[in-house]
Amino acid sequence: MNLFPKSFTWGSATSSYQIEGAAFEGGKGPSIWDAFCTIPGKTHQGDNGSVACDHYHRFRTDIELMKAMNLPAYRFSISWPRILPSGRGIPSREGIAFYSELIDALLEAGIEPWVTLYHWDLPLALQFEKDGWLGEELPRLFADYAEVCFSHYGDRVKHWITLNEPWVVAMLGYGQGIFAPGRISNSDPYRAGHQLLLAHAQAVERYRSKYQPSQGGVIGITNNCDWREPLTTSHQDRLAAQRALEFFLGWFADPIYHGDYPESMRSRVGRRLPEISATDRDLLTGSSDFFGLNHYTTMLAAEANQNTSSQVYGNGGLSEDQDVALSVDPDWQMTEMGWAIVPWGCRKLLQWIDDRYQHPEIVITENGCAFNDECIEGMVEDQQRIDFIRGYLTEVHQAINQGVNVTGYFAWSFMDNFEWALGYSKRFGLHHVDFTTQQRIPKASAKWYREVIRNHGFDPT
Repeated sequence: MNLFPKSFTWGSATSSYQIEGAAFEGGKGPSIWDAFCTIPGKTHQGDNGSVACDHYHRFRTDIELMKAMNLPAYRFSISWPRILPSGRGIPSREGIAFYSELIDALLEAGIEPWVTLYHWDLPLALQFEKDGWLGEELPRLFADYAEVCFSHYGDRVKHWITLNEPWVVAMLGYGQGIFAPGRISNSDPYRAGHQLLLAHAQAVERYRSKYQPSQGGVIGITNNCDWREPLTTSHQDRLAAQRALEFFLGWFADPIYHGDYPESMRSRVGRRLPEISATDRDLLTGSSDFFGLNHYTTMLAAEANQNTSSQVYGNGGLSEDQDVALSVDPDWQMTEMGWAIVPWGCRKLLQWIDDRYQHPEIVITENGCAFNDECIEGMVEDQQRIDFIRGYLTEVHQAINQGVNVTGYFAWSFMDNFEWALGYSKRFGLHHVDFTTQQRIPKASAKWYREVIRNHGFDPT
């Protein structure tokens, strides 16, 4: 058996826009995703999150499903425009009440809430009025919003995550334009990324100075990163893989753990990469009580040259800044997302984080896979997902045995949901959702994961 420590946190995760629905109910204001989804061609078949999984009305039913799988922890996000419809000002009583009821119901069920403050659904008013994450006022406004949440929920919520995957917000939202707000630029991602980091730092400072001493919780940030394996053993490819990781994870982790952006970014991005002031450096350094990590896949990295076919916008940043060519091994199995299934890449990434950031506590806040799950006679036999999670958890277990301080794992996702630009075409859930009837059905993976939680481990075979 691969046994994990008794203190290890087992959980599953979702996000507000992907599951809540009720996009224009309960006093909620519009978000950038509400607007983005109305633009023809931006999402699969014009799908949107206006109903999604209708979790807003069905959260008590969903908590019963969590209880059925003995889920100890549940990570969800709060919708900023549901709390503050215009992004600032007087909070919505209905919005405050919804999350208060959700948190109380979770605690009554014995499930620990892990709350993400921002999972991409920026209030639309702030995009119009403040230029979104390019705006200088956004860090303060985010800290103000975060304080509303700390003051209302911090007596019960003891695990906070400021931002989910700021790389995605910056690069896909402000560089590639495939996520809201849909901008295309080779400089805006770095400006947006900088503002996101300052927002995180200011929210943490607000929590630590006013709430953490009495409430006793912890706060951190969640970054996403795929592993980058050198294509060959050449010195150039090793440097390319390292550089790719620095442009991906180092971009948002180095300022928190080292006080500045990676030198590879400074030298290659130049003036497009903002300077971190001394005041901001003081706020950023050490501003995460744990290292939140979302990890899904691995790619091969090589030094880019005129003979390599490199993506203009690779998974990890602007390749013209990195000079990295990405590829996959043709023998690797793929998920429905076209992402390679490489469990050992997870272990290598955990070891890289452990070494670069001086042995932080790491919580895997997302890991999962999309497959073409079919519901047949009321059952979903998703053996591929079981194999995926087993494989990745095996490597996490090995990393722990080698001294890496991994203290938790959250499977993405608790249920099938709105997969952003891909709409409802991809299913990541442990629970199958019929988006017409809203019926939920536990997949075989949910039942398998329940036993993992019960036993604090599993048979690796």
